[in-house]
Amino acid sequence: MARYTGAVCRHCRREGLKLFLKGERCYTDKCAIERRNYPPGEHGQARPKFSEYSIQLREKQKLRRIYGVLERQFRRYFAMADRGKGVTGETLLQLLERRLDNIVYRLGFATSRAEARQLVRHGHFRLNGRKVDVPSYLVRPGDTITVRERSRQVACIREALELAQRRGVPDWLEMNPETFAGSVKALPARADLTMPINEKLVVELYSK
Repeated sequence: MARYTGAVCRHCRREGLKLFLKGERCYTDKCAIERRNYPPGEHGQARPKFSEYSIQLREKQKLRRIYGVLERQFRRYFAMADRGKGVTGETLLQLLERRLDNIVYRLGFATSRAEARQLVRHGHFRLNGRKVDVPSYLVRPGDTITVRERSRQVACIREALELAQRRGVPDWLEMNPETFAGSVKALPARADLTMPINEKLVVELYSK
């Protein structure tokens, strides 16, 4: 499957805010936003005028880049949200939050979603006692995620758990670092998602 392999700090600079794509680096003064808080490219420091479409597009791109999904996959998530019950934008955010790689990141087993995606692909986790190595797997309330016995000494997982105290674990998740296990208590409500995202603009973009 295709994936972006370029410099992810460009994404943060393009969107004008920290997307926390580089893990611990984003909390230091080495963060690209701290050093060059303007879009990349030779015209990055210009003052462009934004149309309604460009504002909607930037919001969609921001959401895609936070969760690390490509356009085709993002469109599938939107179609699922549009067919489902409830508010389309909030349902879309719930679907993205339910991705296994995102849950691993939220629980503190990884310092970024990209790292969580790699750890899942390498089979370091068990979902309800069975191996799942698909980062896009949609987790449900009541599911339990545990680190495989042989993987509990992996340095990056142990370091991530030590650093996770800064982020904290969302209220809709439950984490036990002593047993290397976490569980999903409920689906996240919109109030639980504090990211600076206006999902209504994404819905307007795809509704045209």
